[in-house]
Amino acid sequence: MSYLVDTNVLLRNVDVHHPMHQAARQAIDTLRLNGERPSIVPQNLIEFWNVFTRPVERNGLGKTATQAEMEIGRLKKLFPLHLDTPAVYETWEQLVCSYRIVGINVHDARLVAAMLVHGMTRILTFNIDDFKRYREITAVHPAEVVPSGNDPESPL
Repeated sequence: MSYLVDTNVLLRNVDVHHPMHQAARQAIDTLRLNGERPSIVPQNLIEFWNVFTRPVERNGLGKTATQAEMEIGRLKKLFPLHLDTPAVYETWEQLVCSYRIVGINVHDARLVAAMLVHGMTRILTFNIDDFKRYREITAVHPAEVVPSGNDPESPL
């Protein structure tokens, strides 16, 4: 099965001081150890840049554009990047119309559209509820990926 890594997991993976950092890192490492190739799409990088450079007082990481550019470059080396095609928009439009998506949820629908176009069936995310409505994919929490006996929330 193919996994898309949700932006929230990418952000927690780079923020070593965040309480969910360890869970994000362990889940990505475990997927790779199990022979998976967790992937990203342009939407992930756009959302990542937004939060990474947003001021801390506005729920961002407060980094500079130069730091964001370097981190985006690193992410593109670590994860296969599946580029947008015209089919991503067409699939997104079908999803938002059939599921009656409104407001900010259109961004998650775009991730799902990219997944469907690129043959991905699972999304690794801390926000399981955001993806429950989509019958076409499965949302997987990082804690579900880590082998039992390893508590991803506990410090090493």
